[in-house]
Amino acid sequence: MSAQPRMPIESGVPDAFQYMHPALRRNYGQWAWHDRPRPGVLHHVAETGEEVWTVRAGTQRQMDVYTIRKLCDIADQYAEGHVRFTIRSNIEFIVSSADKVDPLIAVLGEAGFPVGGTGNSVSMISHTQGWLHCDIPATDASGVVKSLMDELFEEYINEEMPNRVRITTSCCQINCGGQGDIAINIQHTKPPKINHDLVGNICERPSVVARCPVAAIRPAMVNGKPSLEVDERKCMCCGACYPPCPPMQINDPENSKLAIWVGGKNSNARTKPTFHKLVAAGLPNNPPRWPEVAEVVTKILRIYKEDARDWERMGEWVDRIGWSRFFELTELPFTRYHIENWRGARQTLNSSTHIRF
Repeated sequence: MSAQPRMPIESGVPDAFQYMHPALRRNYGQWAWHDRPRPGVLHHVAETGEEVWTVRAGTQRQMDVYTIRKLCDIADQYAEGHVRFTIRSNIEFIVSSADKVDPLIAVLGEAGFPVGGTGNSVSMISHTQGWLHCDIPATDASGVVKSLMDELFEEYINEEMPNRVRITTSCCQINCGGQGDIAINIQHTKPPKINHDLVGNICERPSVVARCPVAAIRPAMVNGKPSLEVDERKCMCCGACYPPCPPMQINDPENSKLAIWVGGKNSNARTKPTFHKLVAAGLPNNPPRWPEVAEVVTKILRIYKEDARDWERMGEWVDRIGWSRFFELTELPFTRYHIENWRGARQTLNSSTHIRF
């Protein structure tokens, strides 16, 4: 009788040790010190004296199989066959000899993969799926990333920023791109337009009603057919109703805009994690290069680079100089929509990773 097949584990993360470089497995938790010999290269020394070098290269988030095979071929020929991807779509090659670092960097450059993104630089931009996979996209997040990284390429391969800069983009207002020193998010500015002829045949109306976070949607009969209606006084134009009900179209070439937020941080280093805050809104959703967004982002980075002190993250820099000075330096218009006057969940919302009861 054959053995029962192993059942898949549907929870938790995969075991990383099975793919880890042997030197990393042998010295796990026993690293004595590390340094950065050059941008994009990390050098770790274990308490045993064993050394490893990590070379970080930038890639696009959505990769075809030929690109993946090319990276794997480089790893087999120049990097001892071990790689890992970071959350920001960088690929890291691990080698156990300093002699292998320069040839690896050279072949990565020839193949079009820039080496950088470590230390006080602009790392690769993390982003959501955009038009490729997301069910509610209003823009192509990966396209915004491509156009921005073309502008910020030099800041990726060099370490000239006051501190590391994390940039995120999101293709919808739900913002699964997350917090960042700079975040580029979509903003719908009009409630959804409902095609009442299709709602009854396509949408499960109770699910759509339950999906709305502000209870702005309710069942309705329109022209004798079951449909839905939106209370526009409550609607915050988030777009959450569109996935379960495509006839509630909220994407609009004129009224779906891009907004830029500044000062978010996930880490607990020196200061608590912080939410980013709105600094620019109503920017045109203008593919394929999004020049208006690139202009604002590069200007914010230039001012931050010139004015911030060493090791200040962007939010810490703004806290020091004040928001009025930030808007003065960046020459961005300040409107009443920038005033943060929401007080909901003020006592219960955890804004740090410390556990509170």
